[in-house]
Amino acid sequence: MDNKVIIFDTTLRDGEQALTASLSVHEKLQIAQAIERLGVDIIEAGFPVSSPGDFNSVQQIAKTVKNSIVCGLSRAVEGDIKACADALSVAEQFRIHTFISTSDVHVQQKLRKDFSDVEAMAVHAVKYARQFTDDVEFSCEDAGRTPIDNLCRMVENAIKAGATTINIPDTVGYTLPHEFGGIIDNLFNRVPNIDQAIISVHCHNDLGLAVANSVAAVNAGARQIECTINGIGERAGNASLEEVAMIMKTRADILGVHTGINHQEIARTSKLVSHLCNMPVQPNKAIVGSNAFSHSSGIHQDGMLKASNTYEIMTPESVGIAKTKLNLTSRSGRHVIKHRMESLGYQESDFDLDTLYTDFLKLADKKGQVFDDDLEALLFNIQQHDTKEHYRIEDLQVQSGTSKFATAGVKLAVGDEQMMESATGNGPVDALYQAIKKCINDDIEVADYKISNKGEGEDGLGVANIVVHWQQRNFHGYGIATDVIEASGQALISALNAIHRAKQIQNIREQKANRKVSNS
Repeated sequence: MDNKVIIFDTTLRDGEQALTASLSVHEKLQIAQAIERLGVDIIEAGFPVSSPGDFNSVQQIAKTVKNSIVCGLSRAVEGDIKACADALSVAEQFRIHTFISTSDVHVQQKLRKDFSDVEAMAVHAVKYARQFTDDVEFSCEDAGRTPIDNLCRMVENAIKAGATTINIPDTVGYTLPHEFGGIIDNLFNRVPNIDQAIISVHCHNDLGLAVANSVAAVNAGARQIECTINGIGERAGNASLEEVAMIMKTRADILGVHTGINHQEIARTSKLVSHLCNMPVQPNKAIVGSNAFSHSSGIHQDGMLKASNTYEIMTPESVGIAKTKLNLTSRSGRHVIKHRMESLGYQESDFDLDTLYTDFLKLADKKGQVFDDDLEALLFNIQQHDTKEHYRIEDLQVQSGTSKFATAGVKLAVGDEQMMESATGNGPVDALYQAIKKCINDDIEVADYKISNKGEGEDGLGVANIVVHWQQRNFHGYGIATDVIEASGQALISALNAIHRAKQIQNIREQKANRKVSNS
């Protein structure tokens, strides 16, 4: 048996069904091209008969994508199949994916037919699809709840009719891994022509078992997994592409299979899909969550500093994430603080670890997470509540609307001086930031900006978090106000004050170094 598992991505079909608003053709093309770069074998681009927009999207993707096979979904109805063929005919090679329900509950209550009637419809649909392409996939909808005798019979006849891929969906996420693996095993043992088709699986996550069931099926002989980026899809979603891909890579020693996925593209593709679909990825999501390679426990951080494989079974770089993140929180130990100070260029003689760690714990309890510039501020006792900040917003005015540019004016205190500047931008925050940049004598770059809500409803406070890049270092800024523009301005000023402290610290260190040289 071939040890390559085909990855069939249905983000643009099953995944899009779960969105509150449909994607535009341009957005679908962006996602399709990202999935193609990821190394996916089959892209299910949509359900062409469902709407003219979906037909057009499938057609445009079929024209554009060259390295993945583009597929369209159809019911076991001639009109659906013809729509698929028409939309996909612009591609050199394409797949038609037709399906019909096979479980008793679906056949009797949804279709209101006998199983023999459904079987005849399936056979006719496969034969009709073969008139347009040699690559025909047939799905037994709700296979997980289909009596095994009926399922075997349907699979055998669909293969005889010309289906080259047979998909076994756990449509409602009902089965347990040993049950689902047993279904696949039964098919291999009981269907005489099973070797003439690739067995595929499409598992839903209603009980949180979509990935586990997919892997169990591969273990039983399935060689195609249908999945989506970030696991998006109907109800609780589908099997997550990033999870099944990394399971097969990380546990290749046990599973003995591989995929054609370019694993370094996983994080970038996940972010694109999350952004365009307006579906944030939960922080603790496996592989691509913001906490997936973050460590806060002091015990874990100590292990990571000694050897990364103590608490990481894969590297962040292997999925396209820059590096492991050791969060500085009240759970962090002394060794992590010492390591972070050394990474900032300090030697043990530059600080008293006991005193620094005591002050760090107080700040961590108050603030939650501590950043590098906070550590430096603690080290030199330049704390916000004790010292007049170098940069302060005295006043700001912002205008924006439906015109092309927003404008902003700012009065900024810089040390003992006052400066006033105005600027235009693509939006009110951009205009404000451009005006502030004119007031300072530094080349800074906004590397990350996030706005969120603290509280509930219209009276909630706007919270802005910003990361500013300066001289190959990142500085964090934070602002909170009832006005999100004001909060955004406060966040940038907070980061600029952190940069100013870093300059002071650098000057103190240089003075110390010069004194050492002169004394020697």
